[in-house]
Amino acid sequence: MSDDAPADWKLKLRYGQTTTDYSHFAVIADGAIVEPNADMNTQLGPCVLSLKAWATDADECADMLVAIANQVGFKIAEKIDIYATEPDEPPKDKPFGYDLRFTPYAGADTTIQ
Repeated sequence: MSDDAPADWKLKLRYGQTTTDYSHFAVIADGAIVEPNADMNTQLGPCVLSLKAWATDADECADMLVAIANQVGFKIAEKIDIYATEPDEPPKDKPFGYDLRFTPYAGADTTIQ
């Protein structure tokens, strides 16, 4: 599917009128920003990193999150949670991630140990 997907892409996907080789996931990782990134507007401190993705499987989705985390200065604490979810954007010709978010802990101490 392309960027000019029809407005009813979700219905076509749901009822098999459109197909894709990819599955949709939501990915969440607990950790901390250890290097601020001006492009992503991040600041040092503990937070949750999340994104949505179209990927071949959950492993590819985890690899995507790790690569992004490394690029933006986010250190993953322990594990990555991956959930099969309904998409908000149509699939494309290649795997991709979108809706990248950093959610700082409210009132968290921003000292990195």
